[in-house]
Amino acid sequence: MIRHLAAAALLALAAAAPGGSAPVLAAPATSAPSGVWYEIFVRSWYDTDGDGIGDLNGVTAKLDYLQSLGVSGIWLMPINPSPSYHGYDVTDYYAINPQYGTMADFERLLREAHKRGIKVIIDLVINHTSDRHPWFVAARDPADPHHDWYSWAGPHTDLHAEDAAGAQAWHALGKAYYLGDFSSNMPDLDYDTPALRKEMVKLGQYWLKKGVDGFRLDAAQHIYYDFKADADNPLILKKNLAWWSEFRRGLDQVNPAAYVVGEVTRDSADELAPYFKPLDAVFDFPLAVQLIDSAKSERAGNLGALLAHADTAYRKVAGKSGVDAPFLSNHDQDRVMSQLDGNPQHMRMAAAMLLTLPGHPFVYYGEELGMRGSKPDPDLREPMRWNRVPDAPGETTWKSFTAHDGPQVSVQAQQGDADSLLHYYAMLIHWRRELPALRDGAIRPWATDNPHIAAWQLDDANDHVLVVHNLSGQAQSLALDEQPFRSVRLRSRPDTRLRHGRLSMAPYSTAILQ
Repeated sequence: MIRHLAAAALLALAAAAPGGSAPVLAAPATSAPSGVWYEIFVRSWYDTDGDGIGDLNGVTAKLDYLQSLGVSGIWLMPINPSPSYHGYDVTDYYAINPQYGTMADFERLLREAHKRGIKVIIDLVINHTSDRHPWFVAARDPADPHHDWYSWAGPHTDLHAEDAAGAQAWHALGKAYYLGDFSSNMPDLDYDTPALRKEMVKLGQYWLKKGVDGFRLDAAQHIYYDFKADADNPLILKKNLAWWSEFRRGLDQVNPAAYVVGEVTRDSADELAPYFKPLDAVFDFPLAVQLIDSAKSERAGNLGALLAHADTAYRKVAGKSGVDAPFLSNHDQDRVMSQLDGNPQHMRMAAAMLLTLPGHPFVYYGEELGMRGSKPDPDLREPMRWNRVPDAPGETTWKSFTAHDGPQVSVQAQQGDADSLLHYYAMLIHWRRELPALRDGAIRPWATDNPHIAAWQLDDANDHVLVVHNLSGQAQSLALDEQPFRSVRLRSRPDTRLRHGRLSMAPYSTAILQ
């Protein structure tokens, strides 16, 4: 049985129009947040001026859709001016990409989002700039003060050194060489320069004063981690943390509640944990790998041990549970449905696991529709599918589709289908609003001898719940005779039942017990 709030979510989604405007949604049954963030690539989102490129007014136009989905906040990929399609090489940190609109458009988006209880964080790309940024243009003159804002090779520099990813780190500019950890078009900034540090704190404060609710920090570990040889250098880690702590103190002067999440691409919770000192959260890359592996293999595998270890590691630093930022995929990785070879049931179970974990889960745009996409990177960032036909008004056309998703992979098609993946995501997200322990509870993995069952207990001040996922295509059962859980509070399928101390689970199903 789907509880009243989830049912209300489905009705709201069904009522939302696929066009630029949507009818007023039914009032939610509760104002509690879900804690779920939604990642948007503005270029691919929704086009309101007919140029084929998504814009900030398009984000505003679709806020009702996001509200009906139940998300608490949105993360906008880079919105600053940039010579590239992706925006991760910024030419002006204080301006809006003119292809996306104006500052007035952005300010309107903030106002309208906040009216709906939706927070907005923006991508902050300050490990490097574009090589066309006025700072770098000026820095070519060694006598200019901006020269010290970038990293230049000295007489004893190893010009053949590999960057953190194993590529060429140093790039020629006349007789000089500069550091570009991601490419020659993205020269690295030198955070040993006090004037630069002061400028970047001022930048963060500027956007907070505009009304943004925080930041996603691009390449957070690479402020000082530039070379492959420094992968495990404790001094590099110490310098990274010192900078982000300084930045956080600057933000606190404007908004101590600002949410700051970092991109730290590490393979273990122990390597991620130190960043919880200056930041609110970091993206959990090792968990993303495990969630997809568990869904694909239909076995929990190492998921329980991974969750337990991560919670212990994060508690030591942050002093509390639920600080994680789990996700399944983002703009740099093959889309979830592609990783799962197009299997819709595996997709649902990956989503169910993600959205029943405490903390702040992130959903990549189109994930809730089952959009596919595999590298190269532009193919991971293709237009959001609003309508059954890709040339309908509002659809972005800056790039052609490579995944060849059919008309059913669209908001228009799935809003009218109560069994769609879109409705499934809405149900799961609204569960988090109905049952606070799902987002705020302390997690304790729950052991079972059944390899097809993934389970964990969540405890908060008011509730103790058991989350159980049957990852397989066969019905499964669990004996709960000696457990305190006596009723099924939420279930994804009606044929999941608890009788006489035994939980009977339908194939590919989720149950929340109290």
